[in-house]
Amino acid sequence: MSVSTRPLARFPFRFLFRRLAQSLFLILILIAINFLLIHMAPGDPVLILAGQSGDEKYYEFIRVKFGLDQPLATQLRIFLSSVLRGDFGYSLGYQQPVVSVILERVPATLLLALTAISLASVAGVILGVEAVRRRNSLTDRAINTFALLGHSVPSISVGHLLLIVFVLYLGLFPAQNMTSADGDLEGAARLFDVLSHLVLPALTLAIVYLAQIVRLTRTAMLNVINEDFITTARAKGLSEGHVIYRHALRNALLPIVTIIGNDLGMLLSGALLVETVFAWPGLGRLMIDSLAMRDYPVLLGLFLLISISVAVVNFITDLIYSLLDPRISYA
Repeated sequence: MSVSTRPLARFPFRFLFRRLAQSLFLILILIAINFLLIHMAPGDPVLILAGQSGDEKYYEFIRVKFGLDQPLATQLRIFLSSVLRGDFGYSLGYQQPVVSVILERVPATLLLALTAISLASVAGVILGVEAVRRRNSLTDRAINTFALLGHSVPSISVGHLLLIVFVLYLGLFPAQNMTSADGDLEGAARLFDVLSHLVLPALTLAIVYLAQIVRLTRTAMLNVINEDFITTARAKGLSEGHVIYRHALRNALLPIVTIIGNDLGMLLSGALLVETVFAWPGLGRLMIDSLAMRDYPVLLGLFLLISISVAVVNFITDLIYSLLDPRISYA
């Protein structure tokens, strides 16, 4: 067997550049669509910024200051050129650069989203595999019922239910926010405080995505479990756990990776309702507040961040495919 002395030649550079160009083109289109939709929505941001004073001269001053007096096409052209230069504008409501406003909220949302998707992925794959190992049993029916309920019940209802049980009745966790408001904690005490606030919103968000992963894992495993290579592995005397987790699961991972990648890309927008229920100071809460203030620059910055996140995660998912299944070609 010969080993290639040029490993970089096997890397899909052409695929990389093609997907990057496609992603950039798609993001520009999404920016334009979001810009038009936001500006066509009812409500005047000038009235929110200036109040109901009735002073037309002051209203005109605000419009000129923030460029709202320009035609919509001109505003779109200026915004696109600014984005290409890395300038995302100035927040109408927070009176700060949009980048500063968004970056201030990113750590909270990343903590919530990554915790939720990690819990959902690990627990969802394990439950889906165990449902297949014990198919048609009481355990299988219980897991399927749980997945169906988790997929059917809205996240906002799950959040309120957890608040009632674990906060109102049991008093085990704090109800809202990311940290306690009654002191400046440091070190381990601050870490424990943040984690205690994180449990309920992360669990709420995880339950929704866990249900999808459980059902897809079970379906993918059922399609693999009767293949000839599984029969051969069992004939060799390997344990059932070894056959399931080392052979069947690896060959069933492609659709599971797809759904996890899609979930991860959409978590920034999917956390909106959960962050609202638990007053979590992340991007979802920022989006709600910006909608209320008609803060166009912040909304456009958030939509751009979500678009980039989805494009990047989908691209990484495609590359992971080649690691899981070498037969996949990116020619």
